[in-house]
Amino acid sequence: MVLLAAAVCTKAGKAIVSRQFVEMTRTRIEGLLAAFPKLMNTGKQHTFVETDSVRYVYQPLEKLYMVLITTKNSNILEDLETLRLFSRVIPEYCRVLEESEISEHCFDLIFAFDEIVALGYRENVNLAQIRTFTEMDSHEEKVFRAVRETQEREAKAEMRRKAKELQQARRDAERSGKKVPAFGGFGSAGMTSVSSGSILTDTIVEPEKPKIAPAPVRPSGPSKALKLGAKGKEVDNFVDKLKSEGETIMPTSGKRGSDVSKVLPPPVNVESVHLRVEEKISLTCGRDGGLQNMEVLGMLTLRVADEKNGRIRLIINNNDNKGLQLQTHPNVDKKLFTSDSVIGLKNPEKSFPLNNDVGVLKWRLQTTDESLIPLTINCWPSESGTGCDVNIEYELQEESLELNDVVISIPVPSGVGAPVIGDLDGEYKHDNRRNVLEWCLPVIDANNKTGSLEFSIAGQPNDFFPVSVSFVSKRNYCDIQVTKVTHVDGDSSVRYSSETSFVVDKYEIL
Repeated sequence: MVLLAAAVCTKAGKAIVSRQFVEMTRTRIEGLLAAFPKLMNTGKQHTFVETDSVRYVYQPLEKLYMVLITTKNSNILEDLETLRLFSRVIPEYCRVLEESEISEHCFDLIFAFDEIVALGYRENVNLAQIRTFTEMDSHEEKVFRAVRETQEREAKAEMRRKAKELQQARRDAERSGKKVPAFGGFGSAGMTSVSSGSILTDTIVEPEKPKIAPAPVRPSGPSKALKLGAKGKEVDNFVDKLKSEGETIMPTSGKRGSDVSKVLPPPVNVESVHLRVEEKISLTCGRDGGLQNMEVLGMLTLRVADEKNGRIRLIINNNDNKGLQLQTHPNVDKKLFTSDSVIGLKNPEKSFPLNNDVGVLKWRLQTTDESLIPLTINCWPSESGTGCDVNIEYELQEESLELNDVVISIPVPSGVGAPVIGDLDGEYKHDNRRNVLEWCLPVIDANNKTGSLEFSIAGQPNDFFPVSVSFVSKRNYCDIQVTKVTHVDGDSSVRYSSETSFVVDKYEIL
């Protein structure tokens, strides 16, 4: 068998994707595909057509054709077997068999075609092997990641050991009456009290959130170096040339649902006194109902950038009725907070540290009360004659929240093609590499508190769990806010900026 080319074309013979396995010009392959529809006779049962020079073996794909162009002396049985494998590969990458979807995933299809045929001859591979080969899983990469994680753990352990040494050195200096060495934070020069020395080491440590790295500034001078991933003038000129030749340039698609950032962008206008309210939720529910565990961790962080605003107090408005456990920083006046809901230092003559994030208040909510679930997910898979019909719906129980970039990820079986979508609120994306159906909703709020998705696919009811949820919100779940910032002396107001984020650490329906 000598396979000349494999192509996906329209019923009019227009090539969408074509992969040539022998040396052929573009004009030649376009001419062969353009002649293909004219050679087919209606009413015939076979799916091949022969000419004086080549043989077309084809299979209809809704409005398209999967066509193999072979030599006339090739084995027709092997041709048909190869055609079936090509036809099974296409639904692995394209959720719908339409021209736009084929064009969007053209390179994925070409890479898969290359795994089936090499230099015109069929490779001994199956669909699972093709999927493994195209994923390009690297043992060396796994080893590198494991080594890097080990190095990170060792670095963190060394950091904690150094912090203990610094803390011990500070305590020894205080006992001997010497000047406390400045290690940063509250331990700056001139601050020798125990309270000022201990607030740095006692500051509540939160895992650092991933930050979006700023784009590198391109140098103004001339540079001839090759920049990987840079879209320069050469690329723009190449695209313009393709357009001038009549080529259709597919626009790049938006971000995948799974790539939605879990961190909200910081506010544009940041004052010298900046407050950050952060909450994380960890939730586990059973598929048949029942809240197994729900935990919300919150933190109020203060950052002062101007020395004249160092001696301040924060007036807190706590309207929460869910039974929170509140805890202030050891250097914060706990009696003042308990009686007046005001956060201030125990020693009012001291200032908050400059240009340093200090956690002044944290709270925790742990419950198994189902009425406190902010967003309920109900997934109902039911077996049918051809597989499973899955109905999934959401309901926003905490109507004061506004959830953004919501992604509900439902596992789906592998190797059975794309799911058939029925009723749908929002958008969806089928990731056949990770075998996940992602239900994407830009906003869920009081005006859009319920929604549903229906789809059908081959599988068993257990294949669609666990369902996971991710979202971000600019409103916190526990109603705790700073309403006013004042100076210690005179109670005059201080201008401040604030940001609030409520994100998901884990949200699963098992």
